[in-house]
Amino acid sequence: MSDITETDGLRVERRGALHLLTLARPDKMNALSAGLVEALIAAVDRAQAEQARAIVFQGEGRNFSAGFDFGDWESQSEGDLLLRFVRIEMLLQRVAATPCLTVALAHGRNFGAGVDLFGACKWRLAAPEASFRMPGLKFGLVLGTRRFAALVGAERARTILEQAATFDAEAALRDGFVSRLAKQDEWPAAADEALAVASALTDASRAQLYAALSLEAPDADLARLTRSAAEPGLKARVAAYLQAR
Repeated sequence: MSDITETDGLRVERRGALHLLTLARPDKMNALSAGLVEALIAAVDRAQAEQARAIVFQGEGRNFSAGFDFGDWESQSEGDLLLRFVRIEMLLQRVAATPCLTVALAHGRNFGAGVDLFGACKWRLAAPEASFRMPGLKFGLVLGTRRFAALVGAERARTILEQAATFDAEAALRDGFVSRLAKQDEWPAAADEALAVASALTDASRAQLYAALSLEAPDADLARLTRSAAEPGLKARVAAYLQAR
């Protein structure tokens, strides 16, 4: 039996020790609005508090996530935008540090912070047609950069990020950003597999394992993000990026 709730564009289905989080803003390509980011943070915190063993992230509609929601950026101050970027960084840190086994399921075209959310998970499955692009440096934002480099290597990360290059699922698999390819009809079985793997250890042992293997640097990541976003002229840089894309 499952318990399903939906708020701020996030559908949460709790199936015992498995929590399935679905980004449910298909009309916006599951872009990360302020409300959706807060809902994701709350859902991860709740999963951990309820001793979930696995958390699965997926997107409804054409893709996993288009990243930061620029829909109303012009009405916001630079301070408002900075806070939104900080909250995304806090979400990424929550996902990366949770003792739950995190699984991201990506399809379609994915951008920016949506790609960073995918990369923060321990299992990263992509449909064969999925693609990824991280254009944040086009407007001076350093978000998820160190974590991406930890997965693919510094040289490869620099090559991709300095060009804001789009890379497909096959390339992501070769680079280690994607754990494996899986068609969408294979995803339910992958979620069940994740729960079985997560249940093979006690909660305490799993938490100790993840902590021992972690390469997270939360304070440094937050500092880099904040310094990059706090540079004067953030809105002008965003405007130039949106005009050029």
